[in-house]
Amino acid sequence: MAKYLNGTGLVSGIQAGMTNSYNVLSGLYANGLTRENLVESMSNQTLLTSGLGSTFSSYLSNNFANVDKNADGTLTADEVQKIMTQIANQGLTREQITQLGSLSGISADMQGTILDHFTEIDTNHDGKVSAGEIQAYNLTSKKEQRRVEDENRMIKNTSIFYGDEDKEFSSSLLSYKWLQE
Repeated sequence: MAKYLNGTGLVSGIQAGMTNSYNVLSGLYANGLTRENLVESMSNQTLLTSGLGSTFSSYLSNNFANVDKNADGTLTADEVQKIMTQIANQGLTREQITQLGSLSGISADMQGTILDHFTEIDTNHDGKVSAGEIQAYNLTSKKEQRRVEDENRMIKNTSIFYGDEDKEFSSSLLSYKWLQE
């Protein structure tokens, strides 16, 4: 793995995107942020062209019942904060990374790498990857990359030491003793 996966950046980026999106959306709807408002916001051209997009609205609409803890039909800032805290503490599912990853500011390539290696990153096998698991995966991957580089360097050095058949003079340092005799 050549890329550094920034788990903290992913989580904090999603939190910042969610906070910004919530603030914009809740400011548009005087009667509160309801499921209907969220669905409406997904087709609001002003919001779509402002860079807000429909990602956050879609996520909240699809997960409305889980976020609306008091079941009053309106999302509050506290309820959205609780979901963000839950994400920060417990990690992100594949679905959340897919739906909210673009809010984080990470590239689609980086998001794809995290999704491609999701099972390897999720070391406790809870179906979520936390910032800590992503950081640990970085260290493990870097360590493995260095191990392979060292192994390749040793193979190359061994080849030079014992002689390389592709070169004109194929004797090695070990055979030097026999050439002397």
